[in-house]
Amino acid sequence: MTLAVRDAAQLAELDDDHDGIVTQAEFARGRSQLEAAVARQLVVARDGKVAYPQLIRSHLDKNNNVEVHLDFPAAVFSSLEIQSKLMASLPNGHRQYLQVQDFIGKTIAEGLLGAAADRATAQITVANTSVAAQETVSSFADFLVLGVKHILTGYDHLLFLFGLLVVARGFVSSLKIITSFTIAHSITLAVATFSLVQIPSRIVEPLIAASIVYVGVENLLRSDNPKARQLLTFGFGFIHGFGFASVLRETGVGSRSGGIALPLLSFNLGVELGQIMVAAAVLPIIWKLRASPVFIARWAPACSAAVVLLGSFWLVERVRLN
Repeated sequence: MTLAVRDAAQLAELDDDHDGIVTQAEFARGRSQLEAAVARQLVVARDGKVAYPQLIRSHLDKNNNVEVHLDFPAAVFSSLEIQSKLMASLPNGHRQYLQVQDFIGKTIAEGLLGAAADRATAQITVANTSVAAQETVSSFADFLVLGVKHILTGYDHLLFLFGLLVVARGFVSSLKIITSFTIAHSITLAVATFSLVQIPSRIVEPLIAASIVYVGVENLLRSDNPKARQLLTFGFGFIHGFGFASVLRETGVGSRSGGIALPLLSFNLGVELGQIMVAAAVLPIIWKLRASPVFIARWAPACSAAVVLLGSFWLVERVRLN
């Protein structure tokens, strides 16, 4: 099981001095309490009979994730049920990516666990194509919905796009901006999820806020026609992609070598679908307003100023917390 350190700290006392940072020494002191909590609340049953771990070990990695490994005695069984009662103790809305592999590393079941659905069952039998297909479709839909929800509630990402689009002139200009953002964050989402490049969230989150401030300031300084917006969007899109990747890592995706492609693809599609939904609702309104000289002269700069203020608030808050 992979958990963000702030989520693991909900299960055990890991931050002794309450400074918001868990050091290796603090983790070493709280490790046994964390392992006991996981062993107690992660229920594994084989053919209806609960199995108990014979070995538990955990560590805090360089990316501020906690990995807990539980080893169970070998046995022959046909049905495996996993229940994570931990979901009730973690922050509201937390999801945990579950993957079950057979002895050759083939994925036979996967999905997302949450407080409202904290258990899953895998049939360890001769391959059942229809069941495997249903589980794949279900997992794809879960991550698709997660991606849509993340962008619709990712107010910093939406504000960044709004700051770019509020001064965009027409459909073609808006399409280039959205496409640049999509390509850039898709690249970093992939490389970060596959652990090819890792940047800690304490660096990424303030940078996302800084990108919002920059866009708003540029709108104000360069009047109503900022140049090279596609390149600017592409560059900052890389940073936002690392923010998206943190959502997948916190569910446990990427902690193993297999089963990354499907969650990555469906989550990214969900993010793009959410962007399209927002753009379809907001852009016609912006284009309609931009037909008025009063909006261009007064309200567009006012919107950009609001972008700067809100981005600055997030920047200060995130730097202070980190």
